[in-house]
Amino acid sequence: MAKIKHNNFLDTVDEVITNATRAGVLHLHAEGTGLNGRKITVNGIESFHFGTTGYLGLEQDQRLKNAAIEAIQKYGTQFPLSKTYISHPLYAELEEKIGSIYNNPILITKNSTLGHIAVIPTAVRDDDAVILDHQVHWSVQNAAQFLKIRGIPVSLIRHNNLDMLEDRIKRLSGKVRKIWYMADGVYSMFGDYAPVQDLIALSNKYPQLHLYFDDVHGMSWKGHNGSGYIMDVLKELPDNILLFGTLSKTFGASGAVLVCPDRKLFQKIKNFGGPLTFSAQLEPSAVAAAIASADIHLSTEIYSLQNALQLRINYFNELLARTNLPLISKNGSPVFYIGTGLPATGYNFVKRILDEGFFVNLGLFPAVPVKNTGVRITISCHNELEDIKALVDALEHHYEKALKATNNTLKRVGKAFNIEVHQNIIKEKSGSDFSVIYAESIEDIDTDLWNKLLGINNMLNVEGLQFLEKCFSNNDQKEHNWTFHYYIIKDHDGHPILATFFTAGLWKNDMLAPDSVSKAIEKDREADPYAMTTKVLSMGCLFTEGTHLYIDRKHSKSDKALKELLLKTEELAERLGTGMSVLRDFRKATPLAELFQKEGYIPIAMPDSCVIDDLNWSNEEEFLETLSSRSRKHFRKEVKPFEEKFNTSIINSPASEKIEKYYELYKNVKSQNFGLNTFTYPREVFQNMASHPCWEFIELQLKPKNQIVGVMFCYKNKEGIYVPNLIGMDYTYAREFQVYRQLLYQTIKRARDLNFERIDLGFSASFEKRKFGAKIRTKQAFIQAGDNFLLEQLEMMRNEFS
Repeated sequence: MAKIKHNNFLDTVDEVITNATRAGVLHLHAEGTGLNGRKITVNGIESFHFGTTGYLGLEQDQRLKNAAIEAIQKYGTQFPLSKTYISHPLYAELEEKIGSIYNNPILITKNSTLGHIAVIPTAVRDDDAVILDHQVHWSVQNAAQFLKIRGIPVSLIRHNNLDMLEDRIKRLSGKVRKIWYMADGVYSMFGDYAPVQDLIALSNKYPQLHLYFDDVHGMSWKGHNGSGYIMDVLKELPDNILLFGTLSKTFGASGAVLVCPDRKLFQKIKNFGGPLTFSAQLEPSAVAAAIASADIHLSTEIYSLQNALQLRINYFNELLARTNLPLISKNGSPVFYIGTGLPATGYNFVKRILDEGFFVNLGLFPAVPVKNTGVRITISCHNELEDIKALVDALEHHYEKALKATNNTLKRVGKAFNIEVHQNIIKEKSGSDFSVIYAESIEDIDTDLWNKLLGINNMLNVEGLQFLEKCFSNNDQKEHNWTFHYYIIKDHDGHPILATFFTAGLWKNDMLAPDSVSKAIEKDREADPYAMTTKVLSMGCLFTEGTHLYIDRKHSKSDKALKELLLKTEELAERLGTGMSVLRDFRKATPLAELFQKEGYIPIAMPDSCVIDDLNWSNEEEFLETLSSRSRKHFRKEVKPFEEKFNTSIINSPASEKIEKYYELYKNVKSQNFGLNTFTYPREVFQNMASHPCWEFIELQLKPKNQIVGVMFCYKNKEGIYVPNLIGMDYTYAREFQVYRQLLYQTIKRARDLNFERIDLGFSASFEKRKFGAKIRTKQAFIQAGDNFLLEQLEMMRNEFS
């Protein structure tokens, strides 16, 4: 079978960022003829600047400006030569001063991103392993990808999860020399810290453990001589740590700095560290500004600046404590994060604050989980106390309005971030615009109404859902037990606005990953069958495809009804304890996409779906006329000549021994197809098919021995939909006798003989199905997860094995 087309993570990010840009909260441009640090003009509005990462305000210090200007006059705008050959005249002075700040050997790099690319592949040897905190900065994760080319194992753990880290260390300890754990000192979105002392204790327990810290957000505002958060905690740097600081951001200039107490390793990195060797060095103006900043850091003035910033941080914390604003991480860093939960609330809130004259940053996927959208606020020495007070007043005033405008509540935000909130600052609505019907069995839903709304799709009629409920309950293995949840939302006049159903069950995390990734994970599942699995709440179920949501888009309250459904399913997911929610099988570019994204769901590509809806022919020649000329040639060469090789039978109510044979053929296909990696269905499903009037089996027996070599499992929806749901084949004969293609052709003939209007051919093998006249429908799903860990883990594996 042809491979399934898979989602590209970058496409997902592109859609999310594009949506936020459209909302007017990203890709903005500063205006005006100058900047002073305290204010910034955006969209014609002069705003107080609460988005800078120059926490001490040194980028506006006149001494740094004068030094940069003088350096340009003396040495030019750049020194275009690799530093390996020769450094420009200012470099030695800067290196000496930065070395004095850290009291350790240091290397200056062009920036932290290039610095990580230079250092990580050099420091990490072929017999080492790397573990990444999944919230470590992108620049570290990106540099670590280069290691995979050399076969070095690189894996993720959940944020600051030391139990998970220790377990991973134990699993790696007998296989590798060094184990590198890479983390941020201060995390750039929530402003929380790495558990440095606990990590040191862990490295003492496991001497193989080495630590790699990106501390660019901890630089200057913390530590002796502004050496950063990590140095402030440790005081002295042990040999098993590599530390990155920055000369930009708070330092006020440009560039980054590696601190390496291991002198032998230091020399190796200096001699050959990728961009250190082959990239241009820092411009004279940047080096001169950094020297001026280093002089400040090496003086007592740095502590006055740190104290001034801490005063502002403390004041902001004090004011926030008097409000109900959900501060996600309460600490002493200059980075603050006010959670909004839903992206729609985040967009609304940021736009209100921008219009009020305060520049703040939106935090959204992939920097944070999609349902952890919020507002990142940074405090700097540029901010006056009255500016901070005015900001808090604006935040408190507009937060309530943003929640109300987006049908959100503080309680929902608290649940999204797993934090306690003081109270719901929005009054509960006294009434509802809808009546919501909820049931946990199709037996409790009006048959005629359901069949009218959704029964015309796939096997979603009442009989089909009764079959599924019977098959996926009371089974021995947990992956074969699903719960069913039906929703119909009506207006006050009883008119149905939407209808759908969800199932909750265990999914393999790699279900839509490339088959190479699934094959690698399946090796782990030999020891642990439930490795990398998650309980998922999904629209529809894994047994069905196609349209799972009926919605009357002409109804004036269709958007409100959809939001009501998402709220209900959010509550359901919490009750069931699921780790991910999925809205699936929507056509590409669905008009619902923007609403889903604003409500906290991110788009991912699904495999293409295949449909034949032209069955208006009565014989083979008329069928061929519906195909392209190339497909007709294919049929005459690869399909028609093999038809006589088989006895084709339509089997109803097969005996148990025949079902056993069918089941073995199904498992053959399942074991070969990793493109859509689901759990193998239990034997009971096929036994239930045999006794159900809506199921039939297209059986191919190879002449002359009449050996069963293929079977198609087909559901007959009385509304005129033929659904070949599963397939089974004997691969000994599959290629020689074109078994798969023959099954497709016989399926099409059977649907025509029954006078059905449409065939739902399902996912995968779209290239083959297109040859038989199938229309290809590009599909997408929308997912919401508690954090980004699973998505990032799969993306990392996709890059490694694809």
